[in-house]
Amino acid sequence: MWTQASAIIWAQWRTLRNYIPRSNKATFIFTGLLSTVWYGCFALLAAVAAFILSQPEELGFISAILPAALLVCFLYWQLIPVLMASMGSSLDIRKLLVYPIPHGQLFTLEVLLRISTGIEMLLLVTGAGIGILLNPRIPWWAPLSLVFFVAINLLCSAGVRDLLVRLLARKRVREITAFLVVLAAALPQLLVFAGFQNRIKQLFAGQPSAFWPWTATARLAQGEFSWASAGILLAWTAAAFFFGRWQFERGLNFDFAEAASKGTATDRKASRLEWLYQLPNAILPDPLAALIEKELRFLSRSARFRLVFLMGFSFGLLIWVPMAFGRSGASHSLVSNNYLTFISVYALLLLSDALFWNSFGFDRSAAQVYFLVPLKISTVLIGKNLAAGFFVLLEISAVALVCALLRLPMTVLSVLEAAAVTLVVTTFLLSIGNLSSVYSPRAVSPSRSFRTAASGRMQAMLMLTFPLSLAPVLLAYLARYAFDSEWALFGVLLFGAMLGGILYWFSMQSAVTAAESRKEQIITALSRGDGPIQS
Repeated sequence: MWTQASAIIWAQWRTLRNYIPRSNKATFIFTGLLSTVWYGCFALLAAVAAFILSQPEELGFISAILPAALLVCFLYWQLIPVLMASMGSSLDIRKLLVYPIPHGQLFTLEVLLRISTGIEMLLLVTGAGIGILLNPRIPWWAPLSLVFFVAINLLCSAGVRDLLVRLLARKRVREITAFLVVLAAALPQLLVFAGFQNRIKQLFAGQPSAFWPWTATARLAQGEFSWASAGILLAWTAAAFFFGRWQFERGLNFDFAEAASKGTATDRKASRLEWLYQLPNAILPDPLAALIEKELRFLSRSARFRLVFLMGFSFGLLIWVPMAFGRSGASHSLVSNNYLTFISVYALLLLSDALFWNSFGFDRSAAQVYFLVPLKISTVLIGKNLAAGFFVLLEISAVALVCALLRLPMTVLSVLEAAAVTLVVTTFLLSIGNLSSVYSPRAVSPSRSFRTAASGRMQAMLMLTFPLSLAPVLLAYLARYAFDSEWALFGVLLFGAMLGGILYWFSMQSAVTAAESRKEQIITALSRGDGPIQS
């Protein structure tokens, strides 16, 4: 029965097996170590959860905290992949439909691959199950309820992914869909900002509703068996299964090429942004101007880049503005005084994967042109970096414009401060990104709005690079606090920009040398396909 499924897994294993020996060993080991640290932290939390849940005298605490903890697990599993624009590993259906593989096997594999979006929560739930199993006052069958809870999360995640992939494949719909998803994810913050926090507290102050899957799971996991809780959990599992399978079948019959072609004019007219694309030619010489123009045209048309750009000035506001102004008396807090800077840095974090870490990813196999024509690779990197800097400035401008339209408190000095901080951080990120682009290149499909790669590598990169990049900014704010002067802030930021410029120069030399010596490996990596599983 599972012959075809095992063949898919074997083909994917051979794809990885052939690629890893040819990849950069140091980068592979380094990323592996950082991922180990990241998941090791959650493994430690899982061990703590197992210890607490195994204590017989903690049943009262377990009863109070378990429903809320399972709700957090559910929200993390479903929302974090959307907010990080990373949907984990998945089947490449267009490569597999030509083979006579039963849809049930494909769906089962797709559901199992949803584990890649919630490994952290799976570790915590496993730790909780071990602790409950070791608790002598809880029946042996109680941890089995967590298996159904994990199945609900996997099935819901599979259905949500297929639904979003189809919606984001349609032109003129993907941006609206992304905005609605962002709005729904930020709904709790908006309710608090609108003054509904008391009603929300009243809603959650009482006993949690027995009709939610996390509540039914928590009661069964404590050994409180009832046919009502068991029926509710089974009903949610069945509903999640039908939702996931329904969306999966619709995805199998969905024509991505037709959806992408809708709305495309046969007699293509000049873009209204043509003046913007031609601007580099007016102030810079070729080939640098042509490279920047290419980047501006390509990124502005990439579904993936437009998604994270939109999330930067929409979701960033929905997250940070309620934190800054949602409570009375918080008008002079750290976040409220620097909310524009927080939003800009958060937007920079979202843009980093598309603009910095893998600058050759969108070029894919076409990147070999850079090594065939008489063109310095340093010119290519500078062109990509200048285009990235332009989009960073455009993002800051969009954030400031939206804040002005919402009549949020803002001054010219706060806008300059946010721009200065973001550009200093950008200088350091470009320095690191040029090196990562040549040492760890990877082909990226610009038509996919969400990253299909598992988020562990991205999180590991952010764990190391962002604290280092923010160090000059933290020193600048400490200087302003110590000297009570804006001049101290901008002076330290200027010094940080000079350090960033020196680091950029050295990293550029290293990146050019590495690109010349590793051009075959770079072209091979950018030309490699994903295999039957996109990962």
